Amino acid sequence: MELTLYQIDAFANKVFEGNPAAVCPLEKWLPDETLQSIASENNLSETAYLVQTDNGYHIRWFTPVREVKLCGHATLASAYVLFGLLGYANDRIDFESLGGILTVKRDGDWLEMDFPAQPPAVCEAPHAVISAFQQTPVQCLRAEDYIVIFEDEASVALADPNMEELRKLDLRGVAITSRAEHYDFVTRFFAPKYGINEDPVTGSAFTQLIPYWAQALNKNSLKARQISQRGGEVLCGLSGKRVTISGKAVKYLEGKITI
Repeated sequence: MELTLYQIDAFANKVFEGNPAAVCPLEKWLPDETLQSIASENNLSETAYLVQTDNGYHIRWFTPVREVKLCGHATLASAYVLFGLLGYANDRIDFESLGGILTVKRDGDWLEMDFPAQPPAVCEAPHAVISAFQQTPVQCLRAEDYIVIFEDEASVALADPNMEELRKLDLRGVAITSRAEHYDFVTRFFAPKYGINEDPVTGSAFTQLIPYWAQALNKNSLKARQISQRGGEVLCGLSGKRVTISGKAVKYLEGKITI
């Protein structure tokens, strides 16, 4: 069996930026074991699979080690493939997913994702977080991930966490974040127990970061950057219980895989 596979750099203005994701359109679902094996072989933070439905597309995401219920950058990459490479005619795509109905709209080169907000709640910083970063954060919150607030952008940029400590955490991962000079906020994201030591740009983390920073800065439209080695720019919005996460994407690779 041959399948078409795309590798897309999401939240990127050019190749080698943003977060790479594999996108694999399917006519029908393959066994979960096969989907996981392909994702493990790709060895990217996420591989997205798409099956067309009557109302749009069903989307699923796999890391190299397991399926996840929400992924932003691979959704952005999937929308880019449908809009830009497969001739999807409308300016809106509705994705059915484990995380609910996710909508992506096209606005020129920008793709705007509409996701449910996940407002984080204040919590005590776990010992593993303090040990991993060798510092006590200004504040710690939790939702799907731990949201760890640092004093300044330099603390975020220079952080070199102990991954073994982060693997001990009960949640998916850790987003560290602070206010920034040229953006409203910056962030980095770590999820070693999901096979992702540091993720280049993490769309799903922004469903938690946006509600926090919208309240902290008293503004509902924000501009952010994930300051990983590759880096990526994200436009953010908060509207009630929903967030919008916008970025650009570019194609790096298109090919066939044989299974």
